[in-house]
Amino acid sequence: MNDTDIIALYWARSETAITETDRKYGALCRSLAARILNNAADAEECVNDTYLTVWNSIPDARPTHFKAFICRLLKNNAFNMLRRANAQKRSGGYTESLDELKEFLSSASTPDTEIDTKELGRAISDFLRTQNDRHRNIFVRRFWFCESVGEIADDLDMTEATVSVSLYRTKQKLKNYLEKEGYVL
Repeated sequence: MNDTDIIALYWARSETAITETDRKYGALCRSLAARILNNAADAEECVNDTYLTVWNSIPDARPTHFKAFICRLLKNNAFNMLRRANAQKRSGGYTESLDELKEFLSSASTPDTEIDTKELGRAISDFLRTQNDRHRNIFVRRFWFCESVGEIADDLDMTEATVSVSLYRTKQKLKNYLEKEGYVL
C-alpha cells in the first residue's frame, strides 16, 4: 500500500491505517528506536507511542513525506524516553552519534532557541543538498537513522575507515559552511 492510501485511512479514522503503517514502516521504526534507546522493550514501547502520535496527528496534519513524518515523530518520542531514562541514570545509544556533532549543537538556551534550531536545521539541509549522493547518504544514515559506522560500511560495501573519513570530511565541510552562513560554532 502506498503512503497516500495509508494517509487516507488515517483521515477515514480506520484502524487499518496503523496495521498498514506497521507493515510498511514497522521494521524501520523498530530499528531506529532500538538505535536511539538501546533497549528492545523501550524501543517497542516507543514504536507503539509513535503510532498513537501519528493517529492523533492526522487528520490535523497531512504529511507530504509520510516516512519522514513518522521518523520525526518516532525520534521525538525516543528523545523524550531517553531524557526520562537519563534522568534515571540510564543511557541510550543515540548519544554516541550526537557526541560526533556536538560542535554544531548549541547548548545555550535563549527565547529564540526554537527558531534558531529550525534555521540551523534548514542550513544543514541546504548544505546536504550540495553534497554528492554517497556522502549525503552516509551522513544521513549516521546522524538521522543512528546507524553505526560498521552498519553503514557493511551495507554500502565499504570499509569502516572509508565511512569514517567520509563522515569526518563532511562534518568539516558542514562546519565551514555553517561558519560562512554566520553560525558561531
